[in-house]
Amino acid sequence: MATALITGASAGLGLEFAWQLATARHDLVLVARDEQRLQSIARQLRAAAGVTVEVLPADLADREQTERVAERLRTTENPVSLLVNNAGYAVHEHFTTGDIHKQETSLDVLVRAVMVLSRACLDQMLPRERGAILNVSSVAALTASGTYSAHKAWVRAFTEGLAVDLKGTGVTATALCPGFVHTEFHDRAGIDYSGFPEIAWLNAADVVTAALADVRRGAVISTPSLRYRAASGLLRVLPRSAVRALQASGGAGGTARSA
Repeated sequence: MATALITGASAGLGLEFAWQLATARHDLVLVARDEQRLQSIARQLRAAAGVTVEVLPADLADREQTERVAERLRTTENPVSLLVNNAGYAVHEHFTTGDIHKQETSLDVLVRAVMVLSRACLDQMLPRERGAILNVSSVAALTASGTYSAHKAWVRAFTEGLAVDLKGTGVTATALCPGFVHTEFHDRAGIDYSGFPEIAWLNAADVVTAALADVRRGAVISTPSLRYRAASGLLRVLPRSAVRALQASGGAGGTARSA
């Protein structure tokens, strides 16, 4: 039975990944900061799906704790076949007036942890010529929403470069680039998107189903829903001055830990 490790597994897309993978008979390693919540989720998954579920509490802003997760990824005993780098959150303030410590912490979680954990799992995936890495980016990678866009743009570009390096190895890399998704993410960040039309929102289950299907077929970029694929295409062809103007009219983007 294959094993998947999911960061940010206690809520949102990470929790949905856990349920869908458990239903598909994957053993799981769940990573998040809240051990009590993880243990509760693990008990539910074991009872409902009959799979093995490990709990690995870790704050990915802390390098020592991130290294514990990396060590689990390197092991060849019950090796991880799918890494889902999902942990993330937004800092809802302007960079010019905000708290630089918060910005550094978000960089550690959204960028450094993705790089470190991706590299760690390759130590056991490449010799086995088997495995997949799914890094959660965002359509925001194509916008100009402060450091959140910058972090997600890094994840997208990093994953594309990684996919080039992995060609022919039996290991794949996929960047998931969803738009707005109904999860706890925006509430935790204190961002009010209640005025956005319902058509702008995606269902978490649909996003995860599409992402896992794209991983199975070896897609490098996964953008669930036709409307967000169209929006991404438009953002790629628009002059960057127009993208910046659109962002300026919409205000600042996303502070809350989502994992």
